[in-house]
Order: sequence, then structure tokens, then C-alpha cells
Amino acid sequence: MLPILATERSIVSIGEGNTPLYDLPRSGQRLGVPRLYAKHQGMNPTGSFKDTGMTVAISVARESGANWVACASTGNTSAAMAAYAARAGIRSLVLLPDGEIAWGKLAQAMDYGALTLQLNTDFDGCVRVLAEVVNRAPVYLLNSVNPYRLEGQKTAAFEIAEQMEWQVPDHLIVPGGNLANSSALGKGFLEMKHLGLTAKVPRISVIQAEGANPLVRAMHEFGGEKIEPVEAHTRATAIRIGNPASWRKAVRIIQETGGWVEQVSEAEIALAKAEIGAEGIGCEPASAVTLAGLQKLAAKGKIERKESVVLLLTGHTLKDPDYTIKYHRGELPTETEVGSLGPKIEATRRNAIRVEASADQVMRELERFS
Repeated sequence: MLPILATERSIVSIGEGNTPLYDLPRSGQRLGVPRLYAKHQGMNPTGSFKDTGMTVAISVARESGANWVACASTGNTSAAMAAYAARAGIRSLVLLPDGEIAWGKLAQAMDYGALTLQLNTDFDGCVRVLAEVVNRAPVYLLNSVNPYRLEGQKTAAFEIAEQMEWQVPDHLIVPGGNLANSSALGKGFLEMKHLGLTAKVPRISVIQAEGANPLVRAMHEFGGEKIEPVEAHTRATAIRIGNPASWRKAVRIIQETGGWVEQVSEAEIALAKAEIGAEGIGCEPASAVTLAGLQKLAAKGKIERKESVVLLLTGHTLKDPDYTIKYHRGELPTETEVGSLGPKIEATRRNAIRVEASADQVMRELERFS
């Protein structure tokens, strides 16, 4: 079920996989979905789901004798590639969109020794430049079009099935960026069913930000037959992609499993992130689209109370701490974006409070919040 290497010495691993499956009791009760879980791929070594794909792809690159590997990235791919390349003793090239990446992710690529170039373009522009570089230099491409990455990423499906005692969930909800992850997970579930390990495949739904929604538009306007690139705008940087490379694969798996696509606003993303944080788990902004999308799907009657749902959380909360701090300080979302969600957002904010260094001051705050 995974690529076979000529020798185990080619394997590059940092202990990825076996990430936790958490229950979300508060969110489940609020949404009327008591069997609600989160598969937290942000608990991988570099803090995102990219690690499970990168261990396989870098292992293949190492065995093939690659000296350079490269990717265009919104952040998580660059962090994972740089780390695994460093472990393998391979040099890495990262192309990032200038000013459109969370600093935590940029710091990782730097720390792991990658040649990191910030281009004055968006993610899709970085992809175009990288395609030309790969044609002109002996560089091994490690974007999600690399099939070995998808083989690694499908293992999260195996883990979910095992953690649920081989009773797969009724629904799996995935963030939508470059759209490879949904197809990889679908492949994993379909393979398990084909082998008789499980009895069914979950409905796989993909959620995008309203400002970066090419798949949603493709499904609603063209029935998934074609896609029109958009100029992507969202603070959820991991899914700020306007021309996703794997859209056809995503359409196929959504249709084959009977899933849906949905889009959520910046305010809905921010609130959902805070609600996941209130469960004691936390995630990066892009991961939170899953909970926000679930709320919309449940409101439309597409998910029944008796059904089980797994949200795929793709990145750790420390991937973008600036976002979290700005949310709790009231700096995002903007007044225009908040709309009717204002009271709910205010109720979840927990900004740090400056007080005098005295027990009396601390006691007053304790009483105020009791």
C-alpha cells in the first residue's frame, strides 16, 4: 500500500504519524453532532500534515540520488521539505510568496537550512517559476503533484480507521487549498475498503475560505467540469491558493464519496479557530475552516445527529501565533467582516490583561471572571 524502496537505509523519518484523534464534546454538543472528532495532523514533527507525505517523497528522492529538492509553498510544505531534506543530507530550495506567509513557517524553513527565496508574487506565481527552474536544473520537485507525497498523506486515513476500531466515520471534513490532501485521504479509504479492512468510505467534504474558493465555484457553477483561477485573499495562509493543482482529483473524490464543498468567511474561520482552542486543542487558521464548514453543513441538514464526523486539522496552533494574538486583541476580523458574529467573537476573546503586581488586583480579576 506504500512505495517499496530498494533498501531501508533510504528511509527518511522524524517520527511522523500516529497523531491523536481528539473528541470535541463542546463543539459537538453545540452543533448537535455528539460524535465529533478532530484528527490533528498538526501534531507531526514539523507541525503539519505535510510530514506524512514528505517522509515518503524525500525517501524516494534520496534513493534516486537527488542532490537538490524544491517546492513552492505557503509555508507548511517548505517547513516539512526543509526538515526532511536536512535529515537526508539533501539541499533544499524553497520559493515563497513575499509577505503572504506566517512567520512561524518561514522561520522553520530557515532553521532547517533551506535556500529560501521570497518572490514578489503569489503562491501560484511561485509554482510557475518553480516549473521553469525544474526544467532548467537537476532539481527534484516536491510540490503536491509529486505522487509519492500523496501516498504518504493517505496514511492519515489508515490511522483514523485504526483509531476508530476500523469503523470509519460517516463524514470526513478537510480544508481546501491546493486540494491534494482530500484526494490522498480518499485514496486511502478506498484502498482499505477494496482490501476488506473496512466496510465503507466516509463522505469527504472540502471547505474553502470565501476569498480563496476556486473549487467551490467550480462545483457550483460548472459541476466540477472546469475551474477558473481566482485571486486568493484570506488570512488562512495555508489555503490562500487561487489555482489549485489537484482540483480534478478533489472533484473526483468528492463526487465518488458523496461529499460536498462549502465556503466560510474570515469571521467564521476566526471564531471556529477560537472554539477549537477552547477545547484545549488549538490549530492554525486554515484548519479551522473544517469546524466552520461543519456548522454550515449541519445547518443545511446534510449531517445527521447520529452520524460521526472527523475534522482534519492540518496545522499546529503555533504555526501562526500572530493571528491568534491579533484575534484576542480584537485586531481581527475587521468590523466589516464580523457582521452578526460579533457577540460570539467577543465571548471567545481572552486578551492578556495588565494589572498591578498585587494579590488584590489578581483577586479582583478572578472575581470578575468567576
